Amino acid sequence: MVVCNKVSDVRSTTTAWVFPGQGSQFVGMGRELYAHSSVAREVFEQADAALGLNLTRLCFEGPESELTATENAQPALLTVSVALIRMLNTVTDSDCAMTHPGVVAGHSLGEYAALVAGGALDFLTALRLVRRRGELMAAAREGTMAAIMGLDEDTLDHTCREVADAIADSASMDKAVVIANYNAPGQFVISGTPPAVKRVCALAKERGARRALPLKVSAAFHSPMMSDAARGMAVAIENAAIHDLCIPLVGNVSAEMLLYAGDIRHELVAQIVEPVRWIASVEQMAAQGFTTFVEVGPGSVLTGLIKRILPDVQTLNISKVEDVYAFVQG
Repeated sequence: MVVCNKVSDVRSTTTAWVFPGQGSQFVGMGRELYAHSSVAREVFEQADAALGLNLTRLCFEGPESELTATENAQPALLTVSVALIRMLNTVTDSDCAMTHPGVVAGHSLGEYAALVAGGALDFLTALRLVRRRGELMAAAREGTMAAIMGLDEDTLDHTCREVADAIADSASMDKAVVIANYNAPGQFVISGTPPAVKRVCALAKERGARRALPLKVSAAFHSPMMSDAARGMAVAIENAAIHDLCIPLVGNVSAEMLLYAGDIRHELVAQIVEPVRWIASVEQMAAQGFTTFVEVGPGSVLTGLIKRILPDVQTLNISKVEDVYAFVQG
């Protein structure tokens, strides 16, 4: 893996752009962008034509059950994020350093929008990839996930290993439960077989967790149980046009700054089965001198996580037309 360690060689700004993942979608997202921006409208129209699906109607009108389906939510979120990227690129004052990111990152699915912003993927390529990613993940029907709140990382990791070891009676069960998302201190998601996840939830509560909440998901995302989806994604990634980045990406898997197409291909396949190391990713950006984090896309989930990881950094949200102009005007 080739890693970019000198951010100043690429950009001098101290602003990072970050992009949300699945779960941030809501019915009505992007409607205002479409109504007020021809650039945003074009993005939605391109998505509808490329997918052969009225994604625009789905974003604006739902129904929610259809929008939240993995195979639909992923391209829908990407489309809204790219509409915002295009708007920012259109109205940006080139003399305002803050409006040019020095690094990009995305939470799980959000990596695809980050790669569009960073110049590694064009929108239509990214759209087809996330549609395929969503289909492969939706087809997975094994395992489950749970959110664990208020327990430290070491204790949770030990608990997962303890439970996995206790039920490892076959080679296929050696990673029956793992930490899938390192979202913020005391805020994690576990992923694995239903019995193992249930057992970790019970033990986590005994060991001090405030909450252990089962999630409504169809499979054990970001775990070794997604290996079939990863193999399918590898085929799609192999045939996709992916370029070196103009702006470095901090990858979910490595939490390192990446620039080159080969590393990006590896990242996009590995993230299907590997955990989202969001804490380490944010800390990496801060260690490289980034002090302002701008969440571009629906919702404010990442803003909240970043403030928990690094309380002293500046955070902003861009999800509406007024946010775009307020950001550019400083």
